[in-house]
Amino acid sequence: MKVIAAYLLAVLGGNTSPSANDLKDILGSVGAEADDDRIELLLSEVKGKDITELIACGREKLASVPSGGSAVAVAAPTAAGGGGGGAAPAAEAKKEEKVEEKEESDDDMGFSLFD
Repeated sequence: MKVIAAYLLAVLGGNTSPSANDLKDILGSVGAEADDDRIELLLSEVKGKDITELIACGREKLASVPSGGSAVAVAAPTAAGGGGGGAAPAAEAKKEEKVEEKEESDDDMGFSLFD
């Protein structure tokens, strides 16, 4: 991941085709070790490709990956919204009340463990 992050930082900095030395410099600037094999692998995979197209393709692939929590979270608002209950989420948000913090009482009658 750090090699990919270094590559993306180089591209964001205006270097559309960063070299292995560019990535090593970026990684070295934050004290990270540069693995030559991983750098060469990444550079061979992205050679001649547009980074925005790679990111878009990756997003499409990630969208098809099922994840435990998000499927339930997405399904719940859809079900509530389909029944004409568009105001239901807003009503639930209003029902949330601020939890008032209780001040610590002197249950120990003035004695503390650290006195």
